[in-house]
Amino acid sequence: MKQDSGSAARRARPERGTIIPLPTTPRGRRTRQKLLDAAEAVFGELGFHNAGIVEITQRADVALGTFYLYFPDKKAILQDLVRTLNARLRGAISEQIRGLDDRLEQEVAGFAAFFEFVREHRNLYRVILQVETVDEELFRWHYRTLADGYVRGLRRAQAAGQVRPDLEPEALAYSLMGMAESLGSRYVLWDGKLPPAAARRTIRTFLEGGLGVRRKPRR
Repeated sequence: MKQDSGSAARRARPERGTIIPLPTTPRGRRTRQKLLDAAEAVFGELGFHNAGIVEITQRADVALGTFYLYFPDKKAILQDLVRTLNARLRGAISEQIRGLDDRLEQEVAGFAAFFEFVREHRNLYRVILQVETVDEELFRWHYRTLADGYVRGLRRAQAAGQVRPDLEPEALAYSLMGMAESLGSRYVLWDGKLPPAAARRTIRTFLEGGLGVRRKPRR
């Protein structure tokens, strides 16, 4: 007797708590990434609680049972999506500031990289907000991981005399992250475009003067 897709999916579904190893083949990695990209879109549009695995597999154009070859459940793909977005965001910012040794220029370039990332991943905000109610520890991990790298960079800048030494690096890092998120929401999400020139000039002036970020002296 022919089995329906629901029966096939139930047979393929791993036990709760199962750890599924990462795929080792290029095809497997591509399929897994397709599912993550689809989850990013579906969770952003429908919300985690309203979205189903069916919607994710349909968006990814893969069979329902295929999902369970890569993720044990819906929560697992949300968790992996947050980790993936976090790593991609940090990578995008690192690439943008590579080769810059002036803290002001690093900050300006980092803000620009964040805005570009938000433009490419418009559901980033919604996904991160949703994970707070699903996995609060992962929500905190996301911001702590971003802040940890930020703090290290700010401390190096303080040691080089480019940032005021009386500023507490962690508080400064979270302040700058909040500033970037607010501006990204205002311009990239609301207007659908990068901040205009006047806003970019304001960011630079604020960083240089208000927060004590100073240019590295020219030799």
